[in-house]
Amino acid sequence: MHSLCRPLALCALLALPIAASAQTVAFGGIRTDASAPVEVTADSLSVNQTDGSAVFTGNVVIIQGQMRLAAAEVRVDYAEGDQTRIERLHATGGVTLVSATEAAEAREAVYSIDAGNVVLTGDVVLTQGSNVLSGQKLTVDLKSGTGSMEGRVRTLLQPGGN
Repeated sequence: MHSLCRPLALCALLALPIAASAQTVAFGGIRTDASAPVEVTADSLSVNQTDGSAVFTGNVVIIQGQMRLAAAEVRVDYAEGDQTRIERLHATGGVTLVSATEAAEAREAVYSIDAGNVVLTGDVVLTQGSNVLSGQKLTVDLKSGTGSMEGRVRTLLQPGGN
């Protein structure tokens, strides 16, 4: 009887959500070429020549390669001395980051173009197939396809899922 209980207990344990303080995650689908063009669409645009920024508001959608980022507002910071090169995008308000196989939601996100990373913060939820991870901060390296979830991480793994 004990030999049957161990596998059943292990299966029950694997089906439960896992809570931890940090977790490394593979992001095969959320990858992009940082040198690819960035397309931005929005309801309105405000440009500040003084500080070299632009603010897109209303139904903002940013596409770069296979990656799509949507938010209520996105501030674009251009490289110092080069108003043609985007340095960073700061998205706020219902942020969604989507690829072909993964989706992440958060309150805000900062995409550093040259570094090739996206940092999502505030009630982050990542869906990878049938598996779901949540936490307070998700850092994704778009070049390597790896990431890290922090802040009372909760994972729901579906047996047989990806």
